[in-house]
Formats: sequence, structure tokens, C-alpha cells
Amino acid sequence: MSTVIETRDLCKTYIVNKQSNNVLQNVNFKVEEGEFVSIMGPSGSGKSTLLYTVSGMDNVTAGSVIFDGEELSSMKEKQLLNLRLIKMGFVFQQMYMMKKLSIIDNIVLPGFQAKIRSREEIRKDAEDLMRKLGIIDEADREITEVSGGQLQRACLCRALINHPKVIFADEPTGALNSKASGEVMDRLLDANRMGTTILMVTHSERVASISDRIIYLVDGNIQGELVLGKKKDDDLSARERQVRNWLQEMGW
Repeated sequence: MSTVIETRDLCKTYIVNKQSNNVLQNVNFKVEEGEFVSIMGPSGSGKSTLLYTVSGMDNVTAGSVIFDGEELSSMKEKQLLNLRLIKMGFVFQQMYMMKKLSIIDNIVLPGFQAKIRSREEIRKDAEDLMRKLGIIDEADREITEVSGGQLQRACLCRALINHPKVIFADEPTGALNSKASGEVMDRLLDANRMGTTILMVTHSERVASISDRIIYLVDGNIQGELVLGKKKDDDLSARERQVRNWLQEMGW
């Protein structure tokens, strides 16, 4: 496997009321192509900041981020925008979609913006994704006319529309009930099994137990790592117990 994400002594500092807040401090880790990695830790530990810096959505203060062999800090803003559009997909807890567009129009929009395939191909891909995720019947509905679980699955379709190398997911199940959460995680796992790398922030032990590896962050530092390996169809309960015991050891 090749390395798709690497950080080297990554630091992120915010200045608030003339006071420095060191959110990330000398963070070093790698994510290999095809991995499913979760980031966990207490509130305020820097999890989301780490996700935003390694995806180029936020600038680093010091150190470096290498994505698919390219140093992000050396890229111009337009290059970063194209990189995020074509090689990255994003799923957030807040389901950001344009209210004036239908579900399918929201999904195809990044594909149209990328301009690397015909509109016909993009729409067919969108319909195929929606069919796989069980929301094809909602294609022409407005975003206010579907459930939260359906909307989050639509967000996942949108994240996948340009066949990204990596999906960045920030608490993708945080606003969902257990049934909808399970459906979204099943689809993320499907995407990973098809080769998409996933880096996800979560507070959920059950959600994290689906991933191959968990990184534990405290006060902007990596404090531990748990390697679970690829999930099999019948081992979720055992993995969840393993994650829970490990988190207790980490002071969760």
C-alpha cells in the first residue's frame, strides 16, 4: 500500500485575545491507501482541527501535510480547491446542502464543477450511488422533504461522486438515530471496501469499531493508537468491546 496522507511535526496555533492556543502540537502520523482510520479523543482535543488541516481546509502553523505525494502548503489556493474537489470527499455532522436544489442536483454539483466527465456520466453515477444507498426514490425531492438519515446518505453520495481517493468524515452520525447511523456507517464501510480511504472523527465507540485503526488525540497530541484490522461481517460486538476497553485504558 502507498501512503496517501502524512503529517510531519504538524502544529496549529490560533490567536484568541492575543493569547496563543496550541490546538495541534507536533502531530506525526500516516494513513495508507485503502485504510479506514478513526480519530477519537476528548472534546477540545483537536480532532476536527486535525481533519481540516490534513484536508487543506485550514492552514498549518508549522510542519507539513503531504496528500497523495503533494505538499499542501506549497500549493496555491486554486490548486487546493481543485485537489479537494477531485481527490477528496467530505461528510459532516451538519448536512450542508443547497436548499434551492433537489437531492440529485446537490449530488451532481461537484461532478459538474470538476468538469472531468460528461454531465450524462455524472448523472448516471449519481443515480447508481443513490440506488446503492437506497435513496433513488428521493432523487427529485427537496432537502426538507427527506429524513436525516436519507439526507446524510445523500451527502455520502455527493462525497463519492468524483471517485475521491479519501473521504473526510467529521462526526457523520452525530445527528442521527441508531438506525440511520448504522445505515450510513454500512455505506461508508462499503465505500472503503471498494478502495476509498476514509479518515473520520467520531465520539462513538460503536462507529469507531468499524474502522481499521483508531488514533487517540489529547490536547493536540497523539496519545495512543489501536489497530483493529479490517472488519469481518460477524465481529462488530467483539471489536466494540475491544475499543471500549482500550478507551478506558486511555482515560476516555
